Amino acid sequence: MLSWVKIKLEQFMQGQNYNMSKINQILDTQQSIVRTIFVSSYIPRKCGLATFTKDLTNALNDLNSESLAEIIAINDGEADLEYPWEVKYKIHQNKYDSYYQAAEYVNQSSADVVCLQHEFGLFGGEAGEYIFAFLRNINKPIVTIFHTILAKPSDIQRSTLQRLAEISDSVVAMIPDAKERLERDYNIDRDKVVTIHHGVSDQKKANSQTNRLNWKERPVLLLSGLISQNKGVEYVIEALPRIAEEFPEILFVIAGQTHPEILKKEGEKYRNSLKKLAVALGVDKNVKFINKYLELQELLTLYEKCDIYLTPHTDPQQITSGTLAYALGMGKACISTDYPYAREMLANNRGIIVDFNNSEQIAEAVLKILRNPILKAQLEEEAYVLGRKMRWPRVAERYLNLFRYVSSQKE
Repeated sequence: MLSWVKIKLEQFMQGQNYNMSKINQILDTQQSIVRTIFVSSYIPRKCGLATFTKDLTNALNDLNSESLAEIIAINDGEADLEYPWEVKYKIHQNKYDSYYQAAEYVNQSSADVVCLQHEFGLFGGEAGEYIFAFLRNINKPIVTIFHTILAKPSDIQRSTLQRLAEISDSVVAMIPDAKERLERDYNIDRDKVVTIHHGVSDQKKANSQTNRLNWKERPVLLLSGLISQNKGVEYVIEALPRIAEEFPEILFVIAGQTHPEILKKEGEKYRNSLKKLAVALGVDKNVKFINKYLELQELLTLYEKCDIYLTPHTDPQQITSGTLAYALGMGKACISTDYPYAREMLANNRGIIVDFNNSEQIAEAVLKILRNPILKAQLEEEAYVLGRKMRWPRVAERYLNLFRYVSSQKE
């Protein structure tokens, strides 16, 4: 009897050891270090991609601290930027040979994965075709993040995204609508496409009624980011006379410098036209311009103090909006035009959608929120609930798992 018990105990312990071995193996795989090189514009360059990459790599480094992310910065060659330590190599945007040289650097590195941020206009050549001189010559797994997925691309734009997807081991879209567009309109293999939210800072829910800077008790509308005509700023200014009839202290804050590419071409023509419009409509005292590039903490402070955040963009193809993502993350009531990212993010009573180029609808949406504190509180709560799912630590964890997966497939 004792002999039988001993045999059974040994068999049980062997089984336990096997099971624990499997568990440890899984945990080790999930916690394995991944060496990643990001290819993107990067701070201090003033663009959304640069900020996105900085925020994502910061969050990844917290999870993957034994191998900090490296950056290959796309340099436009016109600004003598002083990059931080994590930028290990630079590609000259408009020099074809620079892309080949960067590929050699990657191949000699210990990187496990290359993560490419893609946006039309970032890379040299027609539709950014120079990037293929880099991608075709590296021997590392590639993850490409698509920041623009056009509904009506030109032939070469469609071909560019299809070629990028073909070369990449996985591609990332930021909303389900964008994933479906890649599969349906670009014929990209659905098994390659992953959906990961645009990240937002891990902030407490904002309270617009505290510490109102010098705005006192004025109701505040906010629009932020690099200013250009596709922001639709003029439609909010045109809505102000109607809003001011009921809320004469209304303040519309336009926060951000003019987009650098617009500044090169036409200076402050657009901003000056907005100022003239405000004067002509008699609402210049209801408009405040903050003409500077805002660091993240400055931007978050503005979000906290506003009552309503607006993205009245005029581009119906816009597939992401970092500024709208951050507004949701801060739990703000939002109004937006009907571009794909806003349509999806503001669905289910998380915000109000208006038609493009329609100042009357903007006025009515603003008034609807300001008249009804209960509605405003409901919009803020629904926005914040979604924002909790978009925190950078959660987003970074999903990216890290994706990087681990694609690197394991190449072993």
